[in-house]
Amino acid sequence: MTFSRFPSVVDEVTVRLIAGVVLVLTTVTLATQQWWLLSVLAIDFTLRAVIGPQVSPIARLVQGWVRPRVSAPKRPTAGAPKRFAASIGAVLTVAATALWLFHASTGSGSALVAVVAITVVMVVFPALESVLGLCVGCVLFGQLMRLGLVPEDVCLDCADITRRARVATLSS
Repeated sequence: MTFSRFPSVVDEVTVRLIAGVVLVLTTVTLATQQWWLLSVLAIDFTLRAVIGPQVSPIARLVQGWVRPRVSAPKRPTAGAPKRFAASIGAVLTVAATALWLFHASTGSGSALVAVVAITVVMVVFPALESVLGLCVGCVLFGQLMRLGLVPEDVCLDCADITRRARVATLSS
């Protein structure tokens, strides 16, 4: 296995399926109050954001087992916004895990409230992605590009939508 950077183009269907798995895990976490599951998500999001989906257990599960059973054609989309979204997931789940550990060691009620609040966000964001195809992190990434806080060369596909179509045609 090679550890390459995050792909510049990813399959939108696969991304939505990954979000569906995250949705299930966060919903189970919230329903059962098994907060340790947040640490599993924190590791997965961090691996996906830092190295790429090829080392993410959830992404590998979806790519190897779930996606082949979904007949929808591939839909190429820019990878950089998806990586940004995974980074947001990493930050939120790492924070929730740290807060849960703090709560477990101190009994802090406010820490537990924060864990629940973050987990609710981690239910809403993947629900929007998996069900509606609305990636909150991607929207934020686009806003940061428009404000000039993210340079265009970070995501040429985002800056020029026609480039993505050319790349998809070449890779077919």
